[in-house]
Amino acid sequence: MARRSLSKLPSNPGTMFIDGEWVHGTREETIDVVNPATERSFAKVPRGSREDAKRALDSAADAQKGWEMLPPLERASYLKKMAALIRAKSEQLALVLTSEQGKPLFEARLEVEGSAAHFEYYAEFARRIEGDVLPSDNPAQTVMILRLPIGVVAAITPWNFPSAMVARKLAPALVTGNTVVVKPSSNTPLSAIEIVKIAEQAGIPKGVVNLVTGDGSEVGDELCGSRKTGLVTMTGSTEAGRKIMQRASAQMGKLILELGGKAPLIIWRDADLEWALRCALWARYWNCGQTCISAERMYLDREVKPKFMSKFVELTKGLRIGDPVSAGTDLGPMVSARERETSEEFIELARSEGSSVESGGLRPPSMPKGWYLEPTIIDDVGQDSPLVQKEIFGPVVPVLEVESFDQAIELANDSEYGLASYVFTRDNRNVMKAMHEIKFGETYINQVGPEQLQGAHTGFRMSGLGAEGSRHGLELYTQMKTCYVDWSDKPALPYLFPYT
Repeated sequence: MARRSLSKLPSNPGTMFIDGEWVHGTREETIDVVNPATERSFAKVPRGSREDAKRALDSAADAQKGWEMLPPLERASYLKKMAALIRAKSEQLALVLTSEQGKPLFEARLEVEGSAAHFEYYAEFARRIEGDVLPSDNPAQTVMILRLPIGVVAAITPWNFPSAMVARKLAPALVTGNTVVVKPSSNTPLSAIEIVKIAEQAGIPKGVVNLVTGDGSEVGDELCGSRKTGLVTMTGSTEAGRKIMQRASAQMGKLILELGGKAPLIIWRDADLEWALRCALWARYWNCGQTCISAERMYLDREVKPKFMSKFVELTKGLRIGDPVSAGTDLGPMVSARERETSEEFIELARSEGSSVESGGLRPPSMPKGWYLEPTIIDDVGQDSPLVQKEIFGPVVPVLEVESFDQAIELANDSEYGLASYVFTRDNRNVMKAMHEIKFGETYINQVGPEQLQGAHTGFRMSGLGAEGSRHGLELYTQMKTCYVDWSDKPALPYLFPYT
């Protein structure tokens, strides 16, 4: 399929959305949006300032009370409209996503559908924002725990899933009565802009959803440190998460942080090897390896390693690298030159450590333009190597051999991260052992991701705080309030003024 013209992309307003209007920033500086497949800038967005962030927070704070007062079913009706509008514009949105992020168009279509599903899923919670009614220790009294909105939510979203992550934060925040300021990644702001345009088309009242583009060091810093921000929800690197925690701590701000990952993938001797191979290929190379739940290290039973490696190398070499809008492409480019350079640094480190590059490791000669990198398999890697311990956000995977299932679990847990993990075995004892002993927020057994809406997407250790998805994620967008109610004709408490 021929490359689609960028002229078919939706017109970019080059503005920010504050208080129900598309407005220009307070400064004239802009940020180039670059297509990773061509290395060409094709759009510009404002480089927002602290003043722009403050205006957006003021707008969200002013609108919050009115939004909270709407019945949840009415709030949910806007989410349903957004889901329908996303599906009506799905192909257009997918093309925007691919053009700014680089993932193959078929993956972009899946992400856009996932964005619509988030709004649809959380709209269903309008009747399920539940508190508790409890008995009191005293007669004629009742204890009630309410779930109230937190207030203003700052949603800081990443570049690897620039549409779905906006939806995953907006939907639960809105249905629970919060207002939102979105700060998208400067690499991929257009998908977020398109989602906010859809919110406007759905008729969401002014100030309920706002968007400010700009640098995290300025716009993000202002959003995280403001007294008006009740909750910061952020998906990104662990390093960025640390900075957000420090900034928000001054106001004791609530946090939902989905951070780095280093997912182990264990393949045991009794696994369905053909199925495990297909799953491993997806788990590592989906979105060119730029996924927080990507299989970042593989632990292979020594009995199956030779056969697995032979076939895995063959399948990896057969992946088609090319233009992400082409129907025949399996892997598109990485999102930026810097991200590719980081992955290449890991490959060079592997060579310097004496590890064996079994496949890939180079920039594909057939793609002289664009930030492409061959999918890479590295063997003979030590557990202490940075390739095993540090996050590689790209199409590079180290492979290790294990002697026992217990050793595989021990090595899998030997990580500062704890987001996702994968196990392939048909032994139910191993399944139960993995479920209880692998200390990661998610374990996929004989299957791969992405995570499902009804599952709690959460991490151990340095992989973050809180959860996204499911009712558990929804509850984090609410504040508990306990009310002690006396409904008797003659209120009395036995312990009042005992000394009289």
